[in-house]
Amino acid sequence: MSATARILLSVAAIVVAALAIGLWVIRGPGPMAFSDGPKVSLADYKAANPTGTPVALAKASLVERGAYLAHAADCMVCHTTQGGQEYAGGLGFKLPFGTLYSTNITPDKDTGIGNYSDQDFLNALHRGVRRDGARLYPAMPYTSYTYISDADALAIKAYLFSLPPVRAAAPANTLTFPFNQRWGMMFWSAVFNPDTRFEPDTSKSPEWNRGAYLAEALAHCGECHTPRNLAFALDNRKKFGGALTAGWRAFNISSDKATGIGAWRDDDLIAYLSTGHAAGHGTASGPMGEAVDQSFSQLAPEDIRAVVAYLRSVPPTPSPDLPATLAPPAPASHKDGVTADARGKMVFAGACVSCHGWTGESPVSPFATLTGAWAVNDPGATNVAQIVIAGTRRNTPDGALSMPAFGDAYSDDEIAAVANYVTARFGGKGSKLTAQDVTELRKQVSQ
Repeated sequence: MSATARILLSVAAIVVAALAIGLWVIRGPGPMAFSDGPKVSLADYKAANPTGTPVALAKASLVERGAYLAHAADCMVCHTTQGGQEYAGGLGFKLPFGTLYSTNITPDKDTGIGNYSDQDFLNALHRGVRRDGARLYPAMPYTSYTYISDADALAIKAYLFSLPPVRAAAPANTLTFPFNQRWGMMFWSAVFNPDTRFEPDTSKSPEWNRGAYLAEALAHCGECHTPRNLAFALDNRKKFGGALTAGWRAFNISSDKATGIGAWRDDDLIAYLSTGHAAGHGTASGPMGEAVDQSFSQLAPEDIRAVVAYLRSVPPTPSPDLPATLAPPAPASHKDGVTADARGKMVFAGACVSCHGWTGESPVSPFATLTGAWAVNDPGATNVAQIVIAGTRRNTPDGALSMPAFGDAYSDDEIAAVANYVTARFGGKGSKLTAQDVTELRKQVSQ
């Protein structure tokens, strides 16, 4: 071999190695890579099958099992507009490069998925490929759904096909170039979608494996709670460390004891997932409130416990911007404690204190208690501002509980002021939101 050939071969080898290293760095580990026990296929797993539905539904019809799995996968929330028909699509996801609308997944043959074969449905769910061959955007969490077993995926299809068809075409996406080029998702998927089904870890308990399947494949918790890398894929090096999603903050759910859920009791986690509230930890609102009401609250108790068992095992990822300890209740008198933001205090006194109290411990309902909630201890005040803007409606064990939306009643400047007052009085550190910050938050919410 000539010297020139050896040089060219060396350069080629260096380039290939550099590309491989770059790909590894960008892609990062898979969602369950932290659990380094031996993995086997479902067919080779000897313990209880972690996929499918709970034992109580073992003899249920395919459609009934599919309904349970569709709730576990939280399909309806993303495919239903506010006040619209269930699963008919059209919900807008506001992204930095335009708005993406969810598709109609009712069995309508013209505007829905009524013409999808079993294989078409599996291609969409596992690979992000539509029936016409076009690529789906990862707002559809197919990189998580790829872990759903074929049997469970087809049970979900059977349930969707049992619904009344709704003729409703989704609005056209408004993505800017080059993000409007669907074919580009072919390369993104080749890097970030493993296209593989769930494999149990034989070193873990059947409960852990069930929890892993629910949390990773069906409930796709990481899609909101794991930050994203430069390519907008999940950065599992910071797994469950919290992220900003659709204008809301999804908080840290790793086992970190200071800023995650490591210090929560099992009963607290079970209560939060089942009802959307845990005493001393706050109440779910926004997308998490929807996930509780439409998904987690529909799961069997043993499945909720399995999710908790899995979350306990996720390595701690600290959130350095959050306080290590949560603030105690504020003074009972409005004259004591934080009084610096006079405008924010005025808004709070006029619209908020009757439900939330001056101490932050609600005289109306535990669900309205502010003390101990991450939202008021977040110095960014993202969720506080969003709740003031949009309000919240929760299905509590005692009936529906609503907080009205104040987005139309108050200016962005007033909303910023009251958010700053709330975080200062009831949290560890006051936020410094501006009217422009609130304007931007309004733009990010899915509609």
